[in-house]
Amino acid sequence: MKILDACGMTCTFCHNEGTPVAADNSRRTLPLFTSSGASGRVSIYTERNGASFIPATMMPGPEYAEAIGTLRDTLDVSELHLTGGEPTLHPRLAELVRISVDQGYSVRMTSNGENGARAIPAAAEAGLEKVNFSVFGTTPGELAQVQHQRFADLDRATRKIDTLKASIQACSDHGVRADANIVVVNRDHIERVHRLLDEYSPELSVRLLNSLDDGRDSLDAIAAVLAQRGATVEAHHITAGASGFRTSYLLPEGRRIYVKRIRPTRLPVTCRDCRFNNDRDCQEGFYGTRLYRSRDKRWLAGVCIQRMDLCQEVGDFAASPVSREIVNFRDEEHTALSTDVTPHEKR
Repeated sequence: MKILDACGMTCTFCHNEGTPVAADNSRRTLPLFTSSGASGRVSIYTERNGASFIPATMMPGPEYAEAIGTLRDTLDVSELHLTGGEPTLHPRLAELVRISVDQGYSVRMTSNGENGARAIPAAAEAGLEKVNFSVFGTTPGELAQVQHQRFADLDRATRKIDTLKASIQACSDHGVRADANIVVVNRDHIERVHRLLDEYSPELSVRLLNSLDDGRDSLDAIAAVLAQRGATVEAHHITAGASGFRTSYLLPEGRRIYVKRIRPTRLPVTCRDCRFNNDRDCQEGFYGTRLYRSRDKRWLAGVCIQRMDLCQEVGDFAASPVSREIVNFRDEEHTALSTDVTPHEKR
């Protein structure tokens, strides 16, 4: 669920949940959306994914409750993940969490920690369970390496690192589980990743993520990190009906790290004739259903950040064959996966 578009980072690999960066496109209309602009932020798929709306900030209230309740009932889901932009910048984050919990959801969030020290305590009290922190560097130079060149200021990077650490501490202080997500762009980032692992592994569950826009270069860099650390595979964790899966690795010193990957998961009808449906162009597969709020006040459900033209208003989505396809696909894959492993391997 993309609760807002604002973000104080300018990461060069950001997909921005498939939507245009609002600050750079507020005066633009189709087909003139740009993937980058004066803000320094990027949305890597915008110019080719058919996005037709500018994202707006979701606000707590009856419409919000109705939208997430409709998706809960339609898809039979119980976990909701807050994204952005940067969710901790939302002025009413705790209220969104509270409504989501009241609607029966387990609520989690992805954050770069910009405003977590101030936002997380109230969100924790409202029921926030877990935060996946996006960690880009342990030093100002490392953080600057993955930012737009106009914003690669070392003083600025120092402040961002300090706020991230304060956000992690806020999770610890208020009983919220915390993970560290480290995006590995290419081999130039290997040493940065080693330093991040050394700093954060003792206190956080660490996950290495590949950069969708860097393809094989990113995957090869992750493999190099694992080889250099002497990592051995422990287990694969697969979610039925979704492309994301993770593998846990044990390091020689007994620590555990995770690698999040994308498996070639496609909806059997919706994805069948898609122009991206091949091993080269489809970078995320069917990852899950996303919820958006548009500036023209629509609540939209999406199924692919590379095919934003597939977004539908929530009511239409709930009544569509696509929603039934998602549920049936998940149930069928769960059955297949469950019969293909021994009981102690099931996830």
